[in-house]
Amino acid sequence: MLKKPNFYSVIIGTELLNGRRTDAHFAFLNQQLLSRGWEQKASFVINDDINLMKNIFNLIKSDPNSVMFCFGGIGATPDDYTRVVAGKVFRDGKMEFHEEAKTRIINQFGDEAYPHRINMAYLPINAKLLTNVVNNVAGFYLEDRFFFTPGFPSMSQSMVVEALDKLYPKSNIEKYRKVMTINASENDLIDTMKKIPENIDLSSLPKILGDKRKVVISLAGYDKDEVEKYFKLFVDYCIEFEKESVFEDVSNKESK
Repeated sequence: MLKKPNFYSVIIGTELLNGRRTDAHFAFLNQQLLSRGWEQKASFVINDDINLMKNIFNLIKSDPNSVMFCFGGIGATPDDYTRVVAGKVFRDGKMEFHEEAKTRIINQFGDEAYPHRINMAYLPINAKLLTNVVNNVAGFYLEDRFFFTPGFPSMSQSMVVEALDKLYPKSNIEKYRKVMTINASENDLIDTMKKIPENIDLSSLPKILGDKRKVVISLAGYDKDEVEKYFKLFVDYCIEFEKESVFEDVSNKESK
């Protein structure tokens, strides 16, 4: 398992973008990751476009710590491009009929496996399988990092759980967060914000209550002492300018 994986999701489906269906993949994957101490780095919702899919896959592949969950496009219809595009990006175009995937399809559908359903067993070489609890047509994954599941949540969700349980069950990295609400505007805090290094997550959420302005500042990182050090800059700001502040004590470990 990668020491600190960067999780990505790619949700493929023109019907999501044109409003014919509503996405359920992002929320489910996010909940599963957060419950295990992980979080997503990016999520893409794209239509069934071969070049776009190829570019997105290559972008994610270029991150040496990437872990991708892809949803949709592994069926047998002419607009299901994911298997072949995955083969081009992750296996230099090398594909094969996966024998176990073929067996599962034949056992499920018998003679009706041919001539079309059997093509769902045509996968990038050396693919490993994910269990489909609905109809036994497997999802697949490559390099223990790139996971490909159907577009149907009833099929994909159990595959997500299977993959995470097996390969990314729980983060062993401790993350710390400090939060405070300051009676000020974001503009007042920009100079302080500029002092926060890139390796610390900074979140600034403004609130306007009538004529009063408030800002919720959140800092998070993997070095507790460093988070405390830079959080103190905002505390010092409040002291210097006599600003009221409210602290939310969430300095405990977010994941372990």
